[in-house]
Amino acid sequence: MDEFDVAVIGAGPVGVICALALARLGHSVLLVEAEPSVNRSPRAATTHPATLEMLAELDLVTDVIESGVVARYFQFWDRPSGRMIAQFDHHILSKDTPYPFVVQCEQHKIANFGLARLRTMPNASVAMQTRASDFSDDGERVSLALASHDGTERRVTASYLVGCDGGRSFVRKGLGIEFEGFTHPERFIVLTTPFDFEADKGFCYRNYFSDPDEWANLFKVAGDDLRGLWRVVFPTRVNETDEQALSDSAVQHRLQKFFPLGRPYEVTHRNIYNVHQRVAASFRRGRVMLAGDAAHVNNPIGGLGMNFGIHDAVSLAASIDAVLKGGTEAGLDAYDRVRRPLNVEFVQSQTIQNKKRLEEKDPAVREKNFADLAATAADPVRHRAFLMRTSLLESVRTSPGQTSR
Repeated sequence: MDEFDVAVIGAGPVGVICALALARLGHSVLLVEAEPSVNRSPRAATTHPATLEMLAELDLVTDVIESGVVARYFQFWDRPSGRMIAQFDHHILSKDTPYPFVVQCEQHKIANFGLARLRTMPNASVAMQTRASDFSDDGERVSLALASHDGTERRVTASYLVGCDGGRSFVRKGLGIEFEGFTHPERFIVLTTPFDFEADKGFCYRNYFSDPDEWANLFKVAGDDLRGLWRVVFPTRVNETDEQALSDSAVQHRLQKFFPLGRPYEVTHRNIYNVHQRVAASFRRGRVMLAGDAAHVNNPIGGLGMNFGIHDAVSLAASIDAVLKGGTEAGLDAYDRVRRPLNVEFVQSQTIQNKKRLEEKDPAVREKNFADLAATAADPVRHRAFLMRTSLLESVRTSPGQTSR
């Protein structure tokens, strides 16, 4: 029976970063992924300054910056009037972080960079096309049953198991941990186009459009060829079917309504998904921990989900490292005690607020929101404080265990 210090389930960016951080700390790690490769569908892309700091410690930040789009600014707009309400400049954080900007780097790139490093490390094993079918924790070690794509079955043990296996987490369900929260009534539709909104429309690389009828987010990613693609996110109508929302006519109508072009947009990808605000009742049970979407999910407005998941991974790796090197399990208790409230305070509340600000219908409340955003951007002290929070630097600076060293 194969034995490891830590087994990690899920080869998304959170699972890969967790496994890589642990392997770099000298521990034997098994990374398990059910699919043959990292999922390349358009998902998270925003990488905040706090996360760039962590990726730098793992020697990944140069790859991420070179394969992404560096976004110094982001803007809030009132879509009906066409007014830019406020522009925020990450350069104001230049004394707070060596990375005073956001990098728009698609999450599959981050995961693949980490996987490439893991595969060169003698103390790391990667099992793709392998599904975990069962696990048990006897208080001393965790036993994990694995089935590969060719029908081969085996059982491995690890001192600890980390579930980074997404919102439908097999690990979380196996532990019987409640996933508390709610699902938004509307879905989100993501449309990807090569149309250059910067050259033709003058938008920066990250834009948020408030509209009482139908808000939108617009941001640029590099694409696999680094030539640049733009993603536009809209809410669906509550009673709109997936087929209706994804139809050519509906796609063109949405794009033309916000950004009239005079000709059809080229759309290279379209996707629709349910949106949740949920947090696991606990991030730890015995020798089994949860991180990333397995522990918490949120709407993507503000780009916080993947970032906070990577922070989970780095924090948890440091805690497990301390225990494996002779410390007590108090650090693992602290992981649950610290990370869960941080998610509720910084991610859940912030993403809910972001959505409410964009979809607000009351004219007076909308104008009050706009005035507050404009005043915040105009005041250097408030500007910095706003960005410290939205970039998650505040959550990192005020909580322990946020280093992979």
